[in-house]
Amino acid sequence: MSSNPVAETVASLMPRAKEELAALVAFKSVADFDQFPRSESEGAANWIAAALRTEGFQDVALLDTPDGTQSVYGYLPGPEGAKTVLLYAHYDVQPPLDEAGWATPPFELTERDGRWYGRGAADCKGGVLMHLLALRALKANGGVPVHVKVIAEGSEEQGTGGLERYAEAHPELLAADTIVIGDAGNFRVGLPTVTSTLRGMTLLRVKVDTLEGNLHSGQFGGAAPDALAALIRVLDSLRAADGSTTVDGLAADSTWEGLAYDEEQFRRDARVLDGVELIGSGSVADRIWARPAVTVLGIDCPPVVGATPSVQAGARALVSLRVPPGVDAAEATKLLQAHLETRTPWGARVAVEQIGQGQAFRADTTSPAYQAMADAMAVAYPGEEMQYAGQGGSIPLCNTLASLYPEAEILLIGLSEPEAQIHAVNESVSPKELERLSVAEAHFLRNYAAS
Repeated sequence: MSSNPVAETVASLMPRAKEELAALVAFKSVADFDQFPRSESEGAANWIAAALRTEGFQDVALLDTPDGTQSVYGYLPGPEGAKTVLLYAHYDVQPPLDEAGWATPPFELTERDGRWYGRGAADCKGGVLMHLLALRALKANGGVPVHVKVIAEGSEEQGTGGLERYAEAHPELLAADTIVIGDAGNFRVGLPTVTSTLRGMTLLRVKVDTLEGNLHSGQFGGAAPDALAALIRVLDSLRAADGSTTVDGLAADSTWEGLAYDEEQFRRDARVLDGVELIGSGSVADRIWARPAVTVLGIDCPPVVGATPSVQAGARALVSLRVPPGVDAAEATKLLQAHLETRTPWGARVAVEQIGQGQAFRADTTSPAYQAMADAMAVAYPGEEMQYAGQGGSIPLCNTLASLYPEAEILLIGLSEPEAQIHAVNESVSPKELERLSVAEAHFLRNYAAS
């Protein structure tokens, strides 16, 4: 890439990018203000707003969205008559989980074995830096050839829909000819990938009650209905013996036609313990990109330490369902709710509450923007051809943007390849991927402007 001035510029900017990512990772910007101070998220938002102003963005604003968080917006005008591109990332992050499980502090960017470790390094504060690097490289090499809008969301990980609602109320704000969502990732390090489908999701809280209060398990156990046992039973009904998701009325037999995912590679990526089987049926790609998947995210019940010999009067769980493309998330929510209600045993009282929901997404990969990106990826990754993959995760904003701007082309790229371990302890980003994807995005903007 030595004969590529854009690539040379990005390479020269990487030390600064590391310092900036370290500053951004230092903010504990988890958008759950019962766990983390609101000031941490506000600090990250203000950092991004300042960075945009430094790059010459106009109309930079902190948007107060309906879920009580802030998204950062800015507009960089390009040449007269140019196309408009919206660049998306989010600055909120997942909680660090078990801080003792991190080899280095989660909110201190730390270099180790050629990777940069820290919560949000890949998902998705690194995405903010990817956009900044691409724009800086273009400004240093003839200018940015399109109008650019940047939006950095403040609550993507919570699924509370603040930015979706804001966009619906202000549809002109994010209007663009094409949209680059910087919150996906390559299939593996060094293999340039666009994500062409996303599963949607729904999140339900289920509560089971059986008694007016806890009872002595010796005196009453065996006849008194145990709410925790009832909850375990209904949760178990959401899976077949092979681990496949089984929600009454919800189809689970779709197949994936794109990039194949080798089973042994998946075992390594997922860090499955030796001797433990994968769950479900069909190919790995079918299971994680084309079919529904239920996960019990948490259960409220007595912890083992300090537990008493009691029959439990009540118990509750948080249940997530990933919804494949082609299935309406609202319909899947109804089916899941009905399943939980009808499968709860012993006449136990059950209450189901919806916490969050987002629709699945499928891109039009035949559009000109995809050719512009394929050509850009070929420059940034010499000798590699752009691949199309699905992603099991959800970015609800994608469908909101697709419905608001039906003519806009939407591309998903990013830094969340398997080694990044996003949402887990020891999340990291490959600086090489940050560099190459920034080069790719810069060339994409040039290609797209000329298309």
